[in-house]
Amino acid sequence: MQDSMRGPDTARYNNSGYDGNYRNSVVYQEDDISKKSDVSPYDGANMEKVESERQGSAVFRATMSEDSSYKTLNRWQASLIYITNQVGIGILSLPTAMQTLGLVPCIITIIGMGILVTYTAYVLLQFFRRYPTVLNCVDCFRIIGGQLLAIVVGTAFVLNLILTCASSIITMSIALNSLSEHALCTILFILIPAIVSWLLCIPRKMKFMADFGIIATISIFAAVLIVMIALGVDDPNAAPPGWDREINIVGNPTFAQGFTAVLNIAFAYAGNQAFVTVMAEMRDASRDFMPSMYILQIFAIPMYTIVGAVIYALAGQYTTSPALGAAPIIPSKIAYGILLPTLLGTSLVFGHTSIKYIFVEVLRMKKIEHEFDRNTKRTWVIWIGIGTVFWILAFILANAIPIFDSILSISSALFVSWFTFGISGVMWLYLNWDVQFKNWKKTSMAILNWLIIVLTLFMNGAGLWASIDQLIATFNDPNTPVSSSFTCADNSIWRQLGVEV
Repeated sequence: MQDSMRGPDTARYNNSGYDGNYRNSVVYQEDDISKKSDVSPYDGANMEKVESERQGSAVFRATMSEDSSYKTLNRWQASLIYITNQVGIGILSLPTAMQTLGLVPCIITIIGMGILVTYTAYVLLQFFRRYPTVLNCVDCFRIIGGQLLAIVVGTAFVLNLILTCASSIITMSIALNSLSEHALCTILFILIPAIVSWLLCIPRKMKFMADFGIIATISIFAAVLIVMIALGVDDPNAAPPGWDREINIVGNPTFAQGFTAVLNIAFAYAGNQAFVTVMAEMRDASRDFMPSMYILQIFAIPMYTIVGAVIYALAGQYTTSPALGAAPIIPSKIAYGILLPTLLGTSLVFGHTSIKYIFVEVLRMKKIEHEFDRNTKRTWVIWIGIGTVFWILAFILANAIPIFDSILSISSALFVSWFTFGISGVMWLYLNWDVQFKNWKKTSMAILNWLIIVLTLFMNGAGLWASIDQLIATFNDPNTPVSSSFTCADNSIWRQLGVEV
């Protein structure tokens, strides 16, 4: 980078973290992460050895000051946030994906996507090591393509997180209706978790999410364990006496059905968009991020595979989505009650990620970035105001698309495919553009990342068509419990199954 674009004490970031002089370094206020370097972002060495070329905005500098309470997360705390972020509502659609695709293709897809997501996370780390001043995915694309691209990606980033949070509160409305046997209008059962989620998003530090992640991780594990045990000792809901279990080793779905199932699996891995945000608050992301990723995937991939396969194998053709409804009524109610912290954890992580991104952008727009880590009246009004608007929009979307599988697949087709897979391909190409065909190893990696981008584009087009086709079919199905928007109709799992409670 040219000397004119650096402060006198440029932050250096490598495998050992920041150098000893960094926290007290003096930087120019006009330094901006959107500035580009004339130097290629790849120096021919291993990516871990590439030094930082950005000092960042005042937000980043504020978090690195000696008295800042940010950048405190270690690998274990980060892994808890990532588990809460990823292993949430997505797992509840996997048994029906098994039913649609068949056991073998679905297991291969789950494992394959898990490996691919781990690789894409590593690419995010490579980019973060190169530009350690980024605070979120949108900052990455501000570096890649300037402000215009940042606006496009930022809009998609927020919409994706709103859809994810909407699907979370829909699931909580299903749980509350199932537990209470439809004691209140479904709109109110969507409103209540939206308000609780808003309250949980008021704390501004991710340390709170790490603490909550302990409860959420125990919650999801206990809930699915109860369902599997219950199905092992009793028949599933809606199964008639003497029923014969039907298991598809290899399914025969229509294109729309099969692709929707694949999108729901992709949604189960939809944590990547929050990875950079969490990295920005880790003490030493360069050292601790990948260990936290390994902890996440060692937990997630076996859990996805085992839970999906076992529940489908035990429930057969009576598998439901969300999956907890497949169990007999009493164990299912217990599981739904235990699951609520996990669902709230999903809302917390994704809601907080979106609110923090908008918060930073507002501070930049008002030129008060230095107040990022300050507890002033102005920053709290901005933070709470953004959170309020965010959860109002999530509440509206949850009522507008009140069908769990449909909102998952639409979100996956529009956004998750990019934020889980596509953005890493773009980042890798940006880092390696001039050397992508330098040797056979680079060529192989370039082909892989180009294929990831092509796959993402296909998931966008074909996936959106399949999702909308399935949504229309679901709305037109007379057996669908919720066939309109903003309705008080019972969306409990018992109503979906036609079971009398």
